[in-house]
Amino acid sequence: MNGRRLNLLENHGTPEYVIPILETLHKNYKVVGVVTQPPRIADRKQIKKFSAVDNWAFKHKLAIIRDLKEKLPEADLGIVAAYGQIIPKNVIKHFSCGILNIHPSLLPKYRGASPTQAAIANGETQTGVTVIKMDELMDHGPIVSFFREEIRPDDTSGSLRERLFERTAGFLITLIPNCLNGKIRLKEQNHKEASLTKIIKKTDGFVDSEKIEDPKEASNIERLIRAMKPWPGTWTLIYLGSSEEAKRLKLLKAHLEEGKFILDKVQLEGKKPVSWDEFKRGYPQMKFERES
Repeated sequence: MNGRRLNLLENHGTPEYVIPILETLHKNYKVVGVVTQPPRIADRKQIKKFSAVDNWAFKHKLAIIRDLKEKLPEADLGIVAAYGQIIPKNVIKHFSCGILNIHPSLLPKYRGASPTQAAIANGETQTGVTVIKMDELMDHGPIVSFFREEIRPDDTSGSLRERLFERTAGFLITLIPNCLNGKIRLKEQNHKEASLTKIIKKTDGFVDSEKIEDPKEASNIERLIRAMKPWPGTWTLIYLGSSEEAKRLKLLKAHLEEGKFILDKVQLEGKKPVSWDEFKRGYPQMKFERES
């Protein structure tokens, strides 16, 4: 095992997809600790739910840091995966070889919090992962290396992200030796071409019912459903009768057929997921808009 010491920083709500990177680093280097989010209260019983990275580090008896104000273990290199926060200058300087940041897009395009969602929603056919040497600005540092990855027609942000990070695990190992030996060739990003993605909120999954029946919006809605899966999901408002209040209907799966938007699976609030055909049979009076 290589004796150089690494530290892994992550802070995403569902960080299971970074585990392949941790496993690969652990097999090749001495990982001394992780920085991850504090446990969340999972339910009314006030049970603490620890992140996948937290559980992994506990199992491997590594230092677990939940606040960057805490003292960090000594390490030669930091690796950032899905951290989602600006890292202070003093933390970057803590590592003698700096910090490598793994970003799932072809920088400078799609900087920020939701690159995979943006790529799918915007109809991109290709994305990738860019490894940069971190500076104090968001996804701004010089490029160490990158690889490209095709976006499949059925990709969701979840499936795409998992595939990107799984592939990154082996890719990262090829870069680390030169980073530790100071032999990397850095390439400045073209900051004029930078685009910024936003933090996704639950409301970003809302689809106006008028758009569902608009042929011009078919591709946009189909891509949005895939982009917002697994979180926050997509939904619209429907009416089950002229006198009833609007109900929330989750749009779980859809496809395009000769350019037409076709729903495959939906879920009415408080009910189980069903096929669109089953739903229509159960609620024959359903309408996307209230009758005037």
